[in-house]
Amino acid sequence: MNFIQVSNIDIPELQIYQQMRENAFREDGSFIADSPKVVNLLLEQDIQVKSIFATQEYYDKYADLIQTKEIPALYVASKEMMENIVGHTIHHNVMMHAIRPAPTSLNHLGDHIIMLDEISSTQNIGAIARSAAALGVRSYLLPQQGPHPYARRAVRVSMGHIGLMGYHLYEDIFETIKELKALGYRVYAAEVTEDSTPLSQVKVAGKWVLLMGHEGKGIAKEILDICDEVVTIEMEEGIKSFNVSVAASIMMYRFKH
Repeated sequence: MNFIQVSNIDIPELQIYQQMRENAFREDGSFIADSPKVVNLLLEQDIQVKSIFATQEYYDKYADLIQTKEIPALYVASKEMMENIVGHTIHHNVMMHAIRPAPTSLNHLGDHIIMLDEISSTQNIGAIARSAAALGVRSYLLPQQGPHPYARRAVRVSMGHIGLMGYHLYEDIFETIKELKALGYRVYAAEVTEDSTPLSQVKVAGKWVLLMGHEGKGIAKEILDICDEVVTIEMEEGIKSFNVSVAASIMMYRFKH
Protein backbone atom coordinates (compact mmCIF):
# COMPACT_ATOMS: atom_id res chain seq x y z
CA MET A 1 0.00 0.00 0.00
CA ASN A 2 1.17 3.50 -0.84
CA PHE A 3 1.62 5.01 2.64
CA ILE A 4 2.70 8.64 2.92
CA GLN A 5 3.77 9.78 6.38
CA VAL A 6 2.54 13.29 7.14
CA SER A 7 4.84 15.57 9.09
CA ASN A 8 3.86 18.93 7.59
CA ILE A 9 0.33 20.37 7.85
CA ASP A 10 0.96 22.54 4.78
CA ILE A 11 0.99 19.68 2.26
CA PRO A 12 -1.20 21.01 -0.61
CA GLU A 13 -2.80 17.62 -1.29
CA LEU A 14 -4.27 17.58 2.22
CA GLN A 15 -5.91 20.99 2.03
CA ILE A 16 -9.00 19.46 0.44
CA TYR A 17 -9.82 17.88 3.80
CA GLN A 18 -10.04 21.35 5.26
CA GLN A 19 -11.60 23.16 2.32
CA MET A 20 -14.43 20.78 1.42
CA ARG A 21 -17.44 22.18 3.20
CA GLU A 22 -21.13 21.22 2.74
CA ASN A 23 -21.92 22.10 -0.89
CA ALA A 24 -18.42 23.01 -2.06
CA PHE A 25 -17.41 20.66 -4.87
CA ARG A 26 -14.43 20.81 -7.12
CA GLU A 27 -14.85 20.52 -10.87
CA ASP A 28 -13.99 16.83 -10.71
CA GLY A 29 -16.92 16.14 -8.37
CA SER A 30 -14.89 15.55 -5.24
CA PHE A 31 -16.49 14.74 -1.93
CA ILE A 32 -15.19 14.01 1.56
CA ALA A 33 -16.34 11.17 3.80
CA ASP A 34 -15.62 11.00 7.52
CA SER A 35 -15.43 8.19 10.12
CA PRO A 36 -14.66 4.46 9.75
CA LYS A 37 -18.30 3.34 9.35
CA VAL A 38 -18.96 5.80 6.54
CA VAL A 39 -15.63 5.35 4.77
CA ASN A 40 -15.72 1.56 5.00
CA LEU A 41 -19.23 1.31 3.56
CA LEU A 42 -18.25 3.54 0.66
CA LEU A 43 -15.08 1.53 0.06
CA GLU A 44 -17.32 -1.45 -0.62
CA GLN A 45 -19.07 0.45 -3.42
CA ASP A 46 -17.92 1.21 -6.96
CA ILE A 47 -16.55 4.64 -6.11
CA GLN A 48 -13.29 6.20 -7.28
CA VAL A 49 -11.12 7.01 -4.26
CA LYS A 50 -8.43 9.70 -4.57
CA SER A 51 -6.89 9.41 -1.11
CA ILE A 52 -7.42 8.37 2.50
CA PHE A 53 -6.16 10.44 5.44
CA ALA A 54 -6.05 8.37 8.62
CA THR A 55 -4.12 7.14 11.63
CA GLN A 56 -1.95 4.05 11.41
CA GLU A 57 -4.45 2.33 13.71
CA TYR A 58 -7.16 2.66 11.06
CA TYR A 59 -4.94 1.25 8.31
CA ASP A 60 -3.88 -1.69 10.47
CA LYS A 61 -7.46 -2.55 11.40
CA TYR A 62 -8.95 -2.36 7.89
CA ALA A 63 -5.99 -3.37 5.73
CA ASP A 64 -7.90 -6.11 3.91
CA LEU A 65 -10.67 -3.73 2.88
CA ILE A 66 -8.30 -0.99 1.77
CA GLN A 67 -6.35 -3.41 -0.40
CA THR A 68 -9.47 -4.13 -2.45
CA LYS A 69 -9.28 -0.63 -3.97
CA GLU A 70 -6.60 1.05 -6.05
CA ILE A 71 -6.01 4.20 -4.00
CA PRO A 72 -3.26 6.57 -5.19
CA ALA A 73 -2.39 8.01 -1.76
CA LEU A 74 -2.78 6.76 1.79
CA TYR A 75 -1.79 9.57 4.15
CA VAL A 76 -0.78 8.58 7.69
CA ALA A 77 -0.87 11.03 10.59
CA SER A 78 -1.63 11.20 14.29
CA LYS A 79 -5.11 12.28 15.29
CA GLU A 80 -3.64 15.53 16.58
CA MET A 81 -2.05 16.20 13.20
CA MET A 82 -5.35 15.47 11.48
CA GLU A 83 -7.11 17.99 13.74
CA ASN A 84 -4.44 20.61 12.98
CA ILE A 85 -5.05 20.21 9.26
CA VAL A 86 -8.86 20.22 9.29
CA GLY A 87 -8.96 23.01 11.87
CA HIS A 88 -11.34 21.50 14.42
CA THR A 89 -11.76 18.61 16.84
CA ILE A 90 -12.63 15.29 15.22
CA HIS A 91 -14.10 12.22 16.89
CA HIS A 92 -12.83 9.63 14.44
CA ASN A 93 -9.57 8.60 12.83
CA VAL A 94 -10.18 8.59 9.09
CA MET A 95 -11.29 10.78 6.19
CA MET A 96 -11.54 9.90 2.52
CA HIS A 97 -11.39 11.99 -0.64
CA ALA A 98 -13.39 10.39 -3.45
CA ILE A 99 -15.30 11.26 -6.62
CA ARG A 100 -19.07 11.17 -6.38
CA PRO A 101 -20.69 8.69 -8.78
CA ALA A 102 -22.28 10.05 -11.94
CA PRO A 103 -26.05 10.66 -11.72
CA THR A 104 -28.38 7.99 -13.05
CA SER A 105 -30.59 8.92 -15.99
CA LEU A 106 -34.28 9.25 -15.19
CA ASN A 107 -35.27 6.24 -17.28
CA HIS A 108 -32.75 4.00 -15.50
CA LEU A 109 -33.95 4.62 -11.96
CA GLY A 110 -35.62 1.74 -10.14
CA ASP A 111 -39.32 1.05 -9.69
CA HIS A 112 -39.41 2.80 -6.30
CA ILE A 113 -38.18 6.40 -6.05
CA ILE A 114 -37.99 8.86 -3.18
CA MET A 115 -38.19 12.38 -4.63
CA LEU A 116 -37.54 15.71 -2.92
CA ASP A 117 -39.07 19.05 -3.86
CA GLU A 118 -37.26 21.88 -2.08
CA ILE A 119 -35.55 20.29 0.92
CA SER A 120 -33.14 22.87 2.32
CA SER A 121 -31.44 20.83 5.05
CA THR A 122 -28.39 18.81 4.10
CA GLN A 123 -28.94 16.78 7.25
CA ASN A 124 -32.45 15.79 6.13
CA ILE A 125 -31.11 14.74 2.74
CA GLY A 126 -28.65 12.43 4.45
CA ALA A 127 -31.22 11.09 6.91
CA ILE A 128 -33.71 10.29 4.13
CA ALA A 129 -30.97 8.50 2.16
CA ARG A 130 -30.13 6.35 5.18
CA SER A 131 -33.76 5.36 5.72
CA ALA A 132 -34.35 4.77 2.00
CA ALA A 133 -31.37 2.44 1.71
CA ALA A 134 -32.47 0.55 4.83
CA LEU A 135 -35.97 0.07 3.42
CA GLY A 136 -34.83 -0.97 -0.04
CA VAL A 137 -35.66 2.25 -1.88
CA ARG A 138 -32.57 2.64 -4.03
CA SER A 139 -33.43 5.62 -6.26
CA TYR A 140 -33.10 9.22 -5.09
CA LEU A 141 -34.46 12.15 -7.11
CA LEU A 142 -33.40 15.65 -6.01
CA PRO A 143 -33.53 19.22 -7.37
CA GLN A 144 -30.34 20.59 -8.89
CA GLN A 145 -30.65 23.83 -6.93
CA GLY A 146 -30.70 22.12 -3.53
CA PRO A 147 -27.98 20.51 -1.40
CA HIS A 148 -26.20 17.64 -3.13
CA PRO A 149 -26.63 14.10 -1.71
CA TYR A 150 -22.83 13.82 -1.61
CA ALA A 151 -22.38 17.03 0.38
CA ARG A 152 -20.06 16.28 3.31
CA ARG A 153 -22.76 16.46 5.99
CA ALA A 154 -25.28 14.53 3.89
CA VAL A 155 -22.79 11.70 3.42
CA ARG A 156 -22.02 11.69 7.14
CA VAL A 157 -25.67 11.67 8.24
CA SER A 158 -26.50 8.97 5.70
CA MET A 159 -23.72 6.89 7.35
CA GLY A 160 -22.42 6.30 3.83
CA HIS A 161 -25.65 4.64 2.69
CA ILE A 162 -26.01 7.20 -0.09
CA GLY A 163 -23.41 5.02 -1.83
CA LEU A 164 -26.04 2.27 -2.11
CA MET A 165 -28.42 4.50 -4.06
CA GLY A 166 -28.66 5.75 -7.60
CA TYR A 167 -29.47 9.46 -7.76
CA HIS A 168 -30.73 11.90 -10.36
CA LEU A 169 -30.75 15.71 -10.20
CA TYR A 170 -33.66 17.35 -12.00
CA GLU A 171 -34.08 20.93 -13.25
CA ASP A 172 -37.84 21.44 -13.59
CA ILE A 173 -40.17 19.58 -11.23
CA PHE A 174 -43.21 19.90 -13.52
CA GLU A 175 -41.43 18.47 -16.55
CA THR A 176 -39.84 15.77 -14.42
CA ILE A 177 -43.16 14.60 -12.99
CA LYS A 178 -44.60 14.47 -16.52
CA GLU A 179 -41.64 12.36 -17.64
CA LEU A 180 -42.04 10.03 -14.67
CA LYS A 181 -45.71 9.50 -15.49
CA ALA A 182 -44.81 8.75 -19.10
CA LEU A 183 -42.37 6.13 -17.81
CA GLY A 184 -45.22 4.41 -15.98
CA TYR A 185 -44.74 5.68 -12.44
CA ARG A 186 -47.61 6.70 -10.18
CA VAL A 187 -46.58 9.88 -8.38
CA TYR A 188 -47.68 10.25 -4.75
CA ALA A 189 -47.24 13.57 -2.95
CA ALA A 190 -46.83 13.63 0.83
CA GLU A 191 -49.00 16.50 2.06
CA VAL A 192 -51.93 17.32 4.34
CA THR A 193 -54.97 18.35 2.27
CA GLU A 194 -58.74 18.04 2.65
CA ASP A 195 -58.94 15.15 0.19
CA SER A 196 -55.61 13.40 0.82
CA THR A 197 -55.58 9.62 1.21
CA PRO A 198 -54.71 8.36 4.70
CA LEU A 199 -51.46 6.42 4.56
CA SER A 200 -53.06 3.28 6.00
CA GLN A 201 -55.56 3.20 3.12
CA VAL A 202 -53.31 3.98 0.16
CA LYS A 203 -53.16 1.42 -2.66
CA VAL A 204 -49.54 1.39 -3.76
CA ALA A 205 -48.76 0.95 -7.47
CA GLY A 206 -46.02 -1.34 -8.72
CA LYS A 207 -43.94 1.60 -9.94
CA TRP A 208 -44.12 4.61 -7.67
CA VAL A 209 -42.55 7.94 -6.80
CA LEU A 210 -42.98 9.40 -3.32
CA LEU A 211 -42.57 13.19 -3.36
CA MET A 212 -41.60 14.95 -0.13
CA GLY A 213 -41.91 18.73 0.20
CA HIS A 214 -40.05 21.59 1.83
CA GLU A 215 -39.57 21.36 5.60
CA GLY A 216 -41.64 24.49 6.23
CA LYS A 217 -43.65 25.27 3.09
CA GLY A 218 -44.60 21.74 2.10
CA ILE A 219 -45.58 21.13 -1.52
CA ALA A 220 -47.17 23.91 -3.59
CA LYS A 221 -50.74 23.40 -4.84
CA GLU A 222 -49.74 23.59 -8.50
CA ILE A 223 -47.36 20.68 -7.93
CA LEU A 224 -49.97 18.70 -6.00
CA ASP A 225 -52.36 19.19 -8.90
CA ILE A 226 -50.14 17.29 -11.33
CA CYS A 227 -49.39 14.40 -8.96
CA ASP A 228 -51.55 11.28 -9.17
CA GLU A 229 -52.46 11.17 -5.49
CA VAL A 230 -51.84 13.05 -2.25
CA VAL A 231 -51.11 10.94 0.82
CA THR A 232 -50.99 11.96 4.46
CA ILE A 233 -49.97 10.26 7.69
CA GLU A 234 -52.79 10.03 10.21
CA MET A 235 -51.83 12.09 13.26
CA GLU A 236 -53.32 13.20 16.55
CA GLU A 237 -55.50 16.30 16.36
CA GLY A 238 -53.52 19.49 16.71
CA ILE A 239 -50.25 17.97 15.51
CA LYS A 240 -49.44 19.41 12.12
CA SER A 241 -46.62 17.24 10.83
CA PHE A 242 -43.53 15.12 11.40
CA ASN A 243 -40.00 16.15 10.56
CA VAL A 244 -39.62 15.48 6.82
CA SER A 245 -37.04 12.71 7.27
CA VAL A 246 -39.26 10.96 9.83
CA ALA A 247 -42.32 11.32 7.59
CA ALA A 248 -40.38 9.97 4.60
CA SER A 249 -39.26 6.95 6.63
CA ILE A 250 -42.79 6.12 7.78
CA MET A 251 -44.22 6.49 4.30
CA MET A 252 -41.48 4.52 2.56
CA TYR A 253 -41.99 1.66 5.00
CA ARG A 254 -45.73 1.62 4.24
CA PHE A 255 -45.10 1.81 0.50
CA LYS A 256 -42.64 -1.08 0.63
CA HIS A 257 -44.87 -3.23 2.87
